[in-house]
Amino acid sequence: MARVATPVSVVTATGPGGVPSGATVSAFSSLSVDPPMVLVALDRRSRTLEAIRACGGFGLNVLGAEQDGLALSFAARSATDKFAGVEWRPDRGLPRIVRAPAWIAATAVDLVDGGDHVIVLGRVESAELSGSEPPLVYYRRSFGTHRPNPR
Repeated sequence: MARVATPVSVVTATGPGGVPSGATVSAFSSLSVDPPMVLVALDRRSRTLEAIRACGGFGLNVLGAEQDGLALSFAARSATDKFAGVEWRPDRGLPRIVRAPAWIAATAVDLVDGGDHVIVLGRVESAELSGSEPPLVYYRRSFGTHRPNPR
C-alpha cells in the first residue's frame, strides 16, 4: 500500500465537554454522489473515533502541499492537545482548521468494523474550497503533492 498515493486530511470531531479532537488520516474517500457521502477509516482505539461517536459527526480538513507539519502533529498518538498553536474555529459544531484548502462537514450515518479500524460513513452536510493550493499526498512513506502532467 505504500505505493498507492493517498490524500492527507485531518478528521476532527467535538468530544464530551466540547473538547476538540483530531487525527491525521489518509484513508478517506468519496463514497456517493446521491446522496453526497464520504468515508473515513480510524483506528478503533482513536480518541477522535470516540469523539465522532459522541457528537455524531466529523469534519474533514483536506490539507495542502505545505501542511505536512500539521499532518505530523495530528498523527502523534501521545499528544494531549493537538490543537495547541493551530488556528481553528467551530463550523457546524466541528473543529475546522482555518488554513486547510478544503473542508467537509459530515453527519456520521453508520460505523462499520474493518479489522483494527472502524469505517465511518458520513453524509456530507457542507463542503467548501478555500484555496487552489495543490493537495498534500502521502506516497512511499513520505509527503509530497500532485502536479498535473503538462500537455
